[in-house]
Amino acid sequence: MAQGDFGGALSLAGDALLTFTLESLIPAILVGLAFWVGYRVVRGVLHRALGRTHRIDAGVEQLILRVVRIVFVAFAVVTVLSQLGIQVAPLIAGLGIAGLAIGFAAQDTVKNLIAGVTILLDRPFRVGDNIELQDTFGTVEEITLRSTRVRTLDNQIAILPNAKVIEEKILNHSMHRALRVVVPFGIAYKESPQEARETVLALTADDARLHPDYEPQVVVTALNDSSVDMELRVFLKDPGLEVPVRFEYQEKVFEALKAADIEIPFPHLQLFVDEAKAFEGTQLLQPPAGGSPQAEA
Repeated sequence: MAQGDFGGALSLAGDALLTFTLESLIPAILVGLAFWVGYRVVRGVLHRALGRTHRIDAGVEQLILRVVRIVFVAFAVVTVLSQLGIQVAPLIAGLGIAGLAIGFAAQDTVKNLIAGVTILLDRPFRVGDNIELQDTFGTVEEITLRSTRVRTLDNQIAILPNAKVIEEKILNHSMHRALRVVVPFGIAYKESPQEARETVLALTADDARLHPDYEPQVVVTALNDSSVDMELRVFLKDPGLEVPVRFEYQEKVFEALKAADIEIPFPHLQLFVDEAKAFEGTQLLQPPAGGSPQAEA
């Protein structure tokens, strides 16, 4: 009898397994394969379509493809579990509560993710742009959902949280049709600004990097205590050349003014003593040792 009962139970288990396989497991596998094929087809179509347009950044493209993958995976998991006879409603409710708790515990991360999506869609800058942000100037190396990475002039990588990035003032030096580069310098008061202007403007002649629609300028910007402050202003066709061009013209301006015998002053103070009777008889008003040059002559 025991052997008969065991055989019957084994037969029932085999029948149940066969029924589960035919009615649930195989359809679930087929549904999973259908979702996988559908995802591959949709991903390929989107990748080709997004690759043909130049209005969408690579970061936005990756974001769209990632969202599509998450949506396909989520629907595939729910459908496969349902096909296997598992109640997914309690599971979805539990995941929703867990997600809410995680969201409260990681508010900064969520803010950075949302800010990253905003940056990728709004495009205030792109990879390769020269930007000035949070007292940091450099070239955008990478834009992720959590942070923006900028390579500074010191060849260091500044990692800036996206939530802070969208709150700050951003100066994009690469979005201009003709980027202006300013090279400041100063001359002594005894020198002629016009002569300095002609000397400096001569440096820009035949420079193919400058934009043909904008003439270089040399202007007086301030009359300081020790110098007449001036600026050379040139406009570039390629904003990416901003840093090397500025460094190059700084040295050129110095050498040109020096060669033209135009004095470049440094801060100094002149003291005039008038009727300084209080200092009479002191060493301060005594002639230098050896007598004056006129006496020796």
